Amino acid sequence: MNEALWALGRGTGIVALVMFTITLVLGIATHSGRSLGGLGRFGVADVHRTAALTGVGLIAVHVGSLLFDPFAQLRLVDVLFPFLGAYRPFWLGLGTLALDLLAVVTVVSLLRHRVGPRVFRAVHWLTYVLWPVAWLHALGTGTDAGSVWMTGVAATCFAAVTAAVGWRLLPSYGERGRTRTPRKSL
Repeated sequence: MNEALWALGRGTGIVALVMFTITLVLGIATHSGRSLGGLGRFGVADVHRTAALTGVGLIAVHVGSLLFDPFAQLRLVDVLFPFLGAYRPFWLGLGTLALDLLAVVTVVSLLRHRVGPRVFRAVHWLTYVLWPVAWLHALGTGTDAGSVWMTGVAATCFAAVTAAVGWRLLPSYGERGRTRTPRKSL
C-alpha cells in the first residue's frame, strides 16, 4: 500500500504540473477572449477552466496521498507553512508556497462573480508567480527530481510557457485575435 501512495503522490504531482502548464499557456495565448486552434473563445475558456480545476483536484490527491504515505513523512505543518519541512525544506517549501497561492487563486476564481472583475484579475495575476514556483518545486523535490524523463517533462512545460509568453509579447499580438465591429450610432 505504501508504494501505491508514493506512486500516486508522484504521478498526480507531475500530471498536475502538465495541467497547470496547459492552463497557463491557454490563459496567456487567449487573453481577452481570443479563439485558439479552431476552438471559439467559449470553448477555449472551458478547456482553460477544466484544465485548471483538474489540476486543483490532482494537487488535492498529490498532497493527500503524500500526507498518508509513511515514506514521504509529510506533516500537516509542512502543507500549511512553507520552508519548515525536514526533507529538502527549500524545495518542499516552494510546493507549500505554490499550494497556498493555488488556494487563493482557486477560491477567488470560484467566487469570480461575487468578488468582481478587478479583484479577480488582480488575484489571477498570481498565476504568473504560482506556475514557476510549482515548476521549481517539481524540479527540486521527490525521487524523480533529476531523472531524464522528469527533466524532459519540466523542459517541455517550460518551453510551452516560454513560447506562449514570447508570442504574447510580440508587437503583432494586439493586431491578432478577435475583431470588433464598431457600434452603429442611432
